[in-house]
Amino acid sequence: MKAKPAEHPGEVIFELNRTDEAMMNAATDIATPDECQIQRILVPLDFSAASGKALDYAISMAREHRAAITLLHVIPPPPYAPGYGGIEFGPVEEGMRIGASKDLAAYCADIQREGIVAEGLVRVGSPGLEIVEAARSLKVDLIVISTHGRSGLKHLLMGSVAEVVVRQAPCPVLVVREKERDFIRK
Repeated sequence: MKAKPAEHPGEVIFELNRTDEAMMNAATDIATPDECQIQRILVPLDFSAASGKALDYAISMAREHRAAITLLHVIPPPPYAPGYGGIEFGPVEEGMRIGASKDLAAYCADIQREGIVAEGLVRVGSPGLEIVEAARSLKVDLIVISTHGRSGLKHLLMGSVAEVVVRQAPCPVLVVREKERDFIRK
């Protein structure tokens, strides 16, 4: 290999011969380990536009990292109202579970058509806690969750599922706001 000055100041021209080919190949074939190894992504869905946006981010990341996606829908428990008699929640819950399972299956089919492994899961309970427990039991590497951006009294009364997840999750959490600048291409 020979180095010669170029026409422009600060530039150099390298002349290679056949004996330098092995050295150049070795220099360009340096294996860099994946700094970010994501294999399983959990995406909680409430079937809102905001959670659909979070799913778009998860699909993009799953495609890039060849990761599997688990879609999770949590059916909240019925509100407790003392003095109003017992409403039989079982049949209502079962109907909600069947409907959510069908919707998740449709989402999974669309995702799988893109060559990404996807499964759906329905749970009943407190959404934030169920998401955290699913992340633990499934050993996910990342949770991609949406937030509706409630503030003030609505936030105080309803709380924030995303906030519970961020505080208690056993893995990193990407929170996608409904109205923000996107960095993914669909």
